[in-house]
Amino acid sequence: MFFSGISDEAGQAIETQIKAHKELGWTHLELRLVNGTNLTQVPEDVFDEVYRKVTEAGMNVSCFGSAIANWARPITCDPNIDLDDLRGAIPRMKKFGTPFIRVMSYPNDPKSPIPEPEWRKEAIRRMKEMARIAEDAGIILAHENCSGWGGLSSENSNILLGEVNSPALKVVFDTGNPVTYRQDAWEYYQAVFDSIVYVHIKDAKIIDGKEVYTYCGEGDGYVKEIVADLLKKGYDGGFSIEPHLAAIIHTGQKADNEENLYQSYVEYGRRLKRIVEALNA
Repeated sequence: MFFSGISDEAGQAIETQIKAHKELGWTHLELRLVNGTNLTQVPEDVFDEVYRKVTEAGMNVSCFGSAIANWARPITCDPNIDLDDLRGAIPRMKKFGTPFIRVMSYPNDPKSPIPEPEWRKEAIRRMKEMARIAEDAGIILAHENCSGWGGLSSENSNILLGEVNSPALKVVFDTGNPVTYRQDAWEYYQAVFDSIVYVHIKDAKIIDGKEVYTYCGEGDGYVKEIVADLLKKGYDGGFSIEPHLAAIIHTGQKADNEENLYQSYVEYGRRLKRIVEALNA
């Protein structure tokens, strides 16, 4: 196994993201935003600069944290937005040698919701089309148990993968998301285990009805139990941190200062390393 992390949670500049992972002794990053723009959408010259700095630092990119089908793109959005994102991301993934691109599966439209059967049908149809593109390109769509039809439950996640029926659609399991969606993280994990290829480490509690993100192992995401079970079963993929402590992208919460953002990220990584070290002792 290896450690990684959604590195813009350490800072917006790619230099800061690399610095944080160097400080942790990690050789992988999960790239999402660089200076506020998703890596799938930055201009070519900016991407080339990111590529140069990451490779010169001797680092690898474990996953592209795309916006495809995510919380900001409801099922009523133009599907070509995601198709264009995916087609544009593929050559960039190939250049980095990155196997996974994180996707979700379309939340319903909060302003103009469509009936659940239609939502399900359209989400599956769109995912089938993207999976065909991914399969042809030799990459994997890593579906996160987050915003979207497939994230409503472990049952929905398994239905989505079963209906799409492609080796190019697998699961990135996020330990913290079930807590915030009022699901049981351990039960969800067990139900989707066979399809997991990558793991996001996040943790949270519900306090007075509100989501409160915590350091890994301090919330209700069963982080220690899930990591232990994965290692016992021979999991050799990535554990990628997504702290959500100083900043939370989907709520618009920004860090009060860059130093707090950086230090909380590095401390989060250290705590995950200690969890793994204790399990391997």
